[in-house]
Amino acid sequence: MDVTYTIEKYQAEVDAKAYIEGFRRADYFITFCQQCRNYGHRYGCPPFEEDPLAMIVGYDRVRLLGVKITPKDKTLPLEAANDLMEPAISELNAELLDLEQALGGRAYGFVGSCPYCGGAPCARIEGKPCKHPDKVRPSLEAIGFDIGKTATDLLGLDIQWSKDGLIPEYLTLICGIFY
Repeated sequence: MDVTYTIEKYQAEVDAKAYIEGFRRADYFITFCQQCRNYGHRYGCPPFEEDPLAMIVGYDRVRLLGVKITPKDKTLPLEAANDLMEPAISELNAELLDLEQALGGRAYGFVGSCPYCGGAPCARIEGKPCKHPDKVRPSLEAIGFDIGKTATDLLGLDIQWSKDGLIPEYLTLICGIFY
């Protein structure tokens, strides 16, 4: 199995209020989160102690980052997606945290497993504090943003979905920073 790939990066900067008004549909997207096995079991997933809207309303701008990961092998099984995304997610998480600090904002990362606990179950399951609160960030989806619309309208990137158990032509990661 050939898991080599190419990466293209995309970026946009928008007014935070306009982004919230035009791209956030929290009541709609929370229903998808509630169907996920991670709901209430990971610190990056809802429900959150703080109202997600209250976390972002004080910011003026949003910097959105997108990554398009195109595998060389177009016949990879869907299970190979994590192997393809992991290096890009690690790089983007570090970039996000650096930008968060530089801009004095709040970063929003990626859906899925926490990359900081080495695959161990999240401490939230046992009611314990997060082991990496300085690094764990919820995704834009987790706080109610339409990532498909964000990708298409603001980054010029269409999200593709798997078919017949194979990964799509390319994988897409979207994240952002309110500042």
